Amino acid sequence: MKKCVMFEIVRSRIAARTRTLAPARLIRFGRAQSGAAAVEFALVALPFLALLFAILETALVFFASQSLETTAADTARLIMTGQAQSGTSPTTGSAGYTQTDFKNAACANLSSLFDCSQLYVSVNTYTSFGSANTNTPLDTTTGKMTVDVNNLPYSPGTPGSIVVVQLYYQWPIIVSLLNGNLANINGNRLLVATAVFRNEPYQ
Repeated sequence: MKKCVMFEIVRSRIAARTRTLAPARLIRFGRAQSGAAAVEFALVALPFLALLFAILETALVFFASQSLETTAADTARLIMTGQAQSGTSPTTGSAGYTQTDFKNAACANLSSLFDCSQLYVSVNTYTSFGSANTNTPLDTTTGKMTVDVNNLPYSPGTPGSIVVVQLYYQWPIIVSLLNGNLANINGNRLLVATAVFRNEPYQ
């Protein structure tokens, strides 16, 4: 009987002390600042890193676009000066570059960030600058918008011809959720570089 009474007394004291300490511990936990920085960083880390990567990807796309423009201007000089028309084809050995030769020349000027198998080349001639067409040939018959590979002419022209050289490249977009306006074709960014000029009076 005495043991039961003692047990009840001890239990009641422990319960009373627990009720007294519980609010104090909760208050101390709420005021604790030791792990606040870690918790706050965990909350903002994912959106911050995603936004940072989206900014870097946008800058990379801009750099790739400028690189493709430079390549188009440099490679177009092969046609403007007549080197592509009068030179010897590296692949066939015949006179004049083929479309594959011209594409390989463009690939040689591109940085290692590009995959040359995804590069498309279009070269066409016109009678005047006003009639020059710079629209991108697109194919939507498969349900996905892609570059129409069957509508990529190669006509470098003769001395005095008006020539339009265009390079197309589908740059992959990784952070598509934050860069919704960056992807414009099949989840990728279609980069287009154009050079319009008159061929020199080469011999």
